[in-house]
Amino acid sequence: MQRLIVLGLNHTTASLDLREKLVFTPPQRHEALTGLRQKFTDCEAVLLSTCNRVELYVARQTHGHPKQQELVEFLGQSRGLKLHEFQSNLYEKSERDVITHLFSVASSLDSMVLGETQILGQVREAYDAAREAGTTGPMLHPLFQRATAVAKQVMTQTSLGEGRTSVATVAIEYARRIFDVFSDKTVLSIGAGKMSRLMLANMAALKPGKLLVCNRNPTKADALAREFGGSAVPMENLAEYLAASDIVVSGTGSTQPIITRSLFESVMRKRRYRPVFLIDIAVPRDVAADVAKIENVYLYNMDDLQQAVMATRSQRSAAVEAANEIVDREVREFVAWNRARMMGPLIDQLYQKSHAVAREELDRIIGKLSNVSPQDQRQLEDLTRRIVNKLLHDPVQALRGSDPDHAAMSQYLHAVQQLFRLNLEDQIPGKTATDGADGDPSAHKA
Repeated sequence: MQRLIVLGLNHTTASLDLREKLVFTPPQRHEALTGLRQKFTDCEAVLLSTCNRVELYVARQTHGHPKQQELVEFLGQSRGLKLHEFQSNLYEKSERDVITHLFSVASSLDSMVLGETQILGQVREAYDAAREAGTTGPMLHPLFQRATAVAKQVMTQTSLGEGRTSVATVAIEYARRIFDVFSDKTVLSIGAGKMSRLMLANMAALKPGKLLVCNRNPTKADALAREFGGSAVPMENLAEYLAASDIVVSGTGSTQPIITRSLFESVMRKRRYRPVFLIDIAVPRDVAADVAKIENVYLYNMDDLQQAVMATRSQRSAAVEAANEIVDREVREFVAWNRARMMGPLIDQLYQKSHAVAREELDRIIGKLSNVSPQDQRQLEDLTRRIVNKLLHDPVQALRGSDPDHAAMSQYLHAVQQLFRLNLEDQIPGKTATDGADGDPSAHKA
């Protein structure tokens, strides 16, 4: 039987300083997943890494590996961190709580910005990356497929995505506090990813005098600049364009700050210390923290913007309640589906093995008796079959009727498997499945 575990941290349990140390780039994620699978050959794993969370989802045998502490150590080794640097910031969930957590994460109920849709794409990306690494299987395939379907229900059946306050809108509010007019201001966007595009769309609405896009890939920079009526500029001349800009949005994938204090001190001298608004949406950060100490520099990172966004949550209570109701319902349905999927083969094998043992003993006794008529033999066979069925009836009914809310299903089934020496390795539905509706409970819904 398999056990579900998630180990991770997010914007509510860890500071930006810590989150940026634990973030995984796509190549690092692939290396980590393959390394985990090589070390623990029987486990499944999906690694979700965003600017606001790092979570490792694992399915393993009930008494197998990796254990929780082994996962903690694995995360630390993967990012070169000592346990005391991050272990106290981690949360760990198991079984049903993992399902609830993932469905909530995918539905943006656990996001810094309630109702944001970016997290769903990030969950899909994490699942696809795990599939490519060969670390998903019969438990995580249907779980992540179902999480995607639940998130779509929340977005289409509730108002959670309407009127949301995003990091971008908060950034605009701060910009209005710093500058009275924007027609004479220059906005510079460093990076051309999804978050940069969202920020740029909001900044373009301010109708600044100039809008510049700087990216290491000139083609991406040009495409994004043309979309919002701006101009693409080369990364090689970054210092020059920083000095000419009043609002800077930076969201690259760099592992080190691209804007240091020494660089920006030079920039501010060229600007004659006119005010500049820096919005760092990158994790790890693009702008060194001590840049904020320079006179007339207003620097905001993801943690700063988060505080303003969190303040709006109380205004979304009705939408959150409706979304949580969908998540709760879908969790119950997934648990029931998975329970039946795992329980059916076990019960079948329990009956098959019990009847086989009974038949073997019956044949041995009949072989010792003389003059057993065909009619007597049929009656003995019927008697043996009825005894086995009656002996198994109560245990099987108790197994089928056990409350999943008050007992860990995988542990319950594992106990039956061990007590009766059953081997279900080759009988778990979807054991060899890699994708599609075969492993997805949502495929059976109308």
